[in-house]
Amino acid sequence: MNYNNDDGCCSTQLIDGDGEFNVTGIEKFLKGVRLAECGLSYAVASIMGPQSSGKSTLLNHLFRTNFREMDAFKGRSQTTKGIWLARCVGIEPCTLVMDLEGTDGRERGEDDTAFEKQSALFALAVSDIVLINMWCHDIGREQAANKPLLKTVFQVMMRLFSPRKTTLMFVIRDKTRTPLENLEPVLREDIQKIWDSVPKPQAHTDTLLSEFFNVEVVALSSYEEKEEQFKEQAYLLLELFVSDLRQRFFQSIAPGGLAGDRRGVVPASGFSFSAQQIWKVIKENKDLDLPAHKVLVATVRCEEIANERCSAFSQNQ
Repeated sequence: MNYNNDDGCCSTQLIDGDGEFNVTGIEKFLKGVRLAECGLSYAVASIMGPQSSGKSTLLNHLFRTNFREMDAFKGRSQTTKGIWLARCVGIEPCTLVMDLEGTDGRERGEDDTAFEKQSALFALAVSDIVLINMWCHDIGREQAANKPLLKTVFQVMMRLFSPRKTTLMFVIRDKTRTPLENLEPVLREDIQKIWDSVPKPQAHTDTLLSEFFNVEVVALSSYEEKEEQFKEQAYLLLELFVSDLRQRFFQSIAPGGLAGDRRGVVPASGFSFSAQQIWKVIKENKDLDLPAHKVLVATVRCEEIANERCSAFSQNQ
């Protein structure tokens, strides 16, 4: 467990890159932050999104956490492995935040997407607020902006878990000249289309997106700019943005707050056990262990060829 005595921030790896739940680590962490004393007055936030998109950096600015950040001068590679958990500094009520391993990373490759689906579903099932980090230029693209991932996760979530009204906050990174009021409708329409297209179990045939999720959209200027003057301006914009967004996390569970209408809250004393059980259910669900597109196509084609041969053999008989 990492602990910073200067600001009271501590963090621990909740789930490692192989999917092993760190039971000892979370028990020690929760005891250190005295979560059990909070009763129902606590919140859980998390962040997901592409690898090297600045997720850990954003969390550290928002919540004064100490998640490890990528060193851009050493190249763009995986920084966060598995899922890390930290307590936000200076936020009331007590707020825990999870930093998820980035999606679409070269280290796992295109054939190993099971963990990113599992971790995304875990975040949606455990968190009151999920920040979804995305590039501005990905809005409107069919295979970008985590669309395939969200589609899979939405489908499985409806079968495994009951609605708890999680807030999905889409954070648009490196915003261009296109005004947010023009970007937001496109993004909201895309999310609605994903929800409408997902096969639903009988119990949720007519369930609206709003039963499971609140959707929020915010935009953030680029954190990395080439010219020093522009960099300073961007930093000022970032500080203004972060200050405003940080304020929204204060009293997040109060009526009207970001997670003011959440449901099925687990008492703080049972958070560790609940998280372990949710991860166990997710790990045992084979629908998330789906093959990559190329493997799936090859499998389907092999089945087609086998069926054609069997049909031809039957006719010759």
